Amino acid sequence: MQEELIDRIYECSVVPELWPDVLDELAELTDSIGGMLFSARKAVNWTATESVFDAFDTYVKDGWFEKCPRRTCMMGKSEPTFFVEQDFFSEEELANNPFYRDFFHPRNLGWSAGTLLQMPTGDNIVFSIERHLDQGPIERDHVDRLNDLRPHLLRSAFVSTRLGLQRAQGASETLSKFGLPALVLDARGKFVEANERAKSVTDHVKFNEVGRDVAFSDRRATAFLTSAMETLDRVVSTDNLSFPVRNEDGNAVFVGHVMPIKLAAHDIFANSYALLFFTPLDQTRAPSTALMRSLFDMTVAETRIAKGLMKGQTLTEIAADGSVSITTVRSQFSSVLEKTGCGRQAELVGLLANIAIAQNGEVQNS
Repeated sequence: MQEELIDRIYECSVVPELWPDVLDELAELTDSIGGMLFSARKAVNWTATESVFDAFDTYVKDGWFEKCPRRTCMMGKSEPTFFVEQDFFSEEELANNPFYRDFFHPRNLGWSAGTLLQMPTGDNIVFSIERHLDQGPIERDHVDRLNDLRPHLLRSAFVSTRLGLQRAQGASETLSKFGLPALVLDARGKFVEANERAKSVTDHVKFNEVGRDVAFSDRRATAFLTSAMETLDRVVSTDNLSFPVRNEDGNAVFVGHVMPIKLAAHDIFANSYALLFFTPLDQTRAPSTALMRSLFDMTVAETRIAKGLMKGQTLTEIAADGSVSITTVRSQFSSVLEKTGCGRQAELVGLLANIAIAQNGEVQNS
């Protein structure tokens, strides 16, 4: 069932009118009533299930969204996870918070599980699953289910939001509107089509002729792409579909993302099989290490390993801090190495250290 849901999530990438159906499925999965998807770059775009549509229509039109503490609280956290109210507020704080007291609670809302992704492109994506106030908070096991799906939700939503949550009429229009370097691949991983912006990655990615293999100057990226393509028939929550693309100095310059083309998305991309697109890491608004970890599809536990290593901790110290066994930490560390394409600890730290957090809260390349 989860594989079918993941397929429908990716279907929404270029058929965004299907997002409310997927949000309804997520609500049912977590014993909730509905959900919404917000995106903001140059403008705010959003969609929601019928059950909460009117409430969030008011939420946007009356200016609640701009100052909502949910989004502010999520922006202050570095973990790639869904958060619930208890992560930020006490019962007393919730009761006295004007957003909950005056907006959510009178509508029998107020319990949610939400997640935020801030992209180096300036895109901000928010998912929120909503529950009736009288049902009580969303349980941790339900949050875990959402976290299993989080990388797929955000990858698909990123494509949707780049298109303004509107369906394009064909592959060429989709690629043109997308606004990032992107290629379309067939089932064998062969090049089918590219957009104009793909020319900006040709120093690192070769895709000269239709029907030819796509190859990276970074051999590990080529291996990542091959491995990712092999999983696309039956994508599961643990599959890693994002990977670093390094330059000749070993520094990551792009994150590559492989997105399967599923179900009704074939109406846009015909017989194509996957969309390969690239997030540049050298723009003025560079990603934080938290974003890098999120883009590499790391779990919360794997994120904690990466964060500890960046602080100079040993695996033993990370295990002690988290009250978990060293065996567990070593297993998670191995997974982090695999997802980032690093062969050893020093290489991993070097990769993440390419990005430094500035004092003003923004981030800069070091």
